[in-house]
Amino acid sequence: QVQLVESGGDLVQAGGSLRLSCAASGYAFRIPFMGWYRQAPGKQRELVASITSYDNTNYADSVKGRFTISRDNAKNTVHLQMNSLKPEDTAVYYCNAFTTKNYWGQGTQVTVSS
Repeated sequence: QVQLVESGGDLVQAGGSLRLSCAASGYAFRIPFMGWYRQAPGKQRELVASITSYDNTNYADSVKGRFTISRDNAKNTVHLQMNSLKPEDTAVYYCNAFTTKNYWGQGTQVTVSS
């Protein structure tokens, strides 16, 4: 059973930066796939960025060039550096890990004020 704990969400002004972190526990090996999703009020949860254990990354078009995902395989942690934040980035951000099934963190709120 994988447990995910996110941190780093906050209130920030447009144009600012935040760094989200997610620590995974309960899994002895490299987690094959980790990612960040977000869900804004009234909208579906969407993929923001993902990274494999071989550091292959994928980004939503809306965050390309502004967000960077990275991971520490030794610690099974994943980070999301978010720069040039926009009000439309406001959402609850969820960490995701996939081994043989999907696991989710509890979410961390990111609010970007205009």
